[in-house]
Amino acid sequence: MQDLDAKLAQQDPDRWLSSRFVADPAARADLVALYSLDNELAGVARKVRDPLVGEMRLAWWREALGGLISTGDTRGHAVLEALKPATLPMDAVAGLPDRYIDALAPAEGDEALLARIDETDGVVMALAALRLDPAARVEQVADAARALTLARTGQADRAAAREALRRGQGALAGLPAAAFPAVAHAALATAYAGGGKPGPLGKRLRITWAVLTGRL
Repeated sequence: MQDLDAKLAQQDPDRWLSSRFVADPAARADLVALYSLDNELAGVARKVRDPLVGEMRLAWWREALGGLISTGDTRGHAVLEALKPATLPMDAVAGLPDRYIDALAPAEGDEALLARIDETDGVVMALAALRLDPAARVEQVADAARALTLARTGQADRAAAREALRRGQGALAGLPAAAFPAVAHAALATAYAGGGKPGPLGKRLRITWAVLTGRL
């Protein structure tokens, strides 16, 4: 698990930094496992040019997660090993590959793009929040996920990212404090908007401020 944690720190420092504010080691490990799985799935959708090849690779993950749930088989994969003891809604986790299969085709229009974010990044953020506090709700994190994804992928300018975060602040006000590390990295949305590239210290300061204040 330590190797998976180090890999996440290198490849996905934003969510890794947020996970450092989870006090419970088991819950923190579960978030590392969830984010690592999400990176595997998103990597297929991002890197594979042939949709058929992408579907085949994502189908492997669907079958692997199904096997993990039914028999405990991890296929010797580090991510599956980390998910095996996790306290996560595994039926929902096992549905993630199909969500990314749907994301292989280009999104047509703004509404389709937002729906895609809701079904992928939004669901993962919600699963993380629910792991930290079962009282968290999907709608409380939706705009945070939208703002961050739009900004990081260059599909929203600074004003658009700020507007999404503004809409989300009201919902986040009701988010249990224990669940906030699941969304804290969304504080980087305005820094990414417009092509910004915040450095490691800037990221740490922004995420720390978000956790301390409960605001993005």
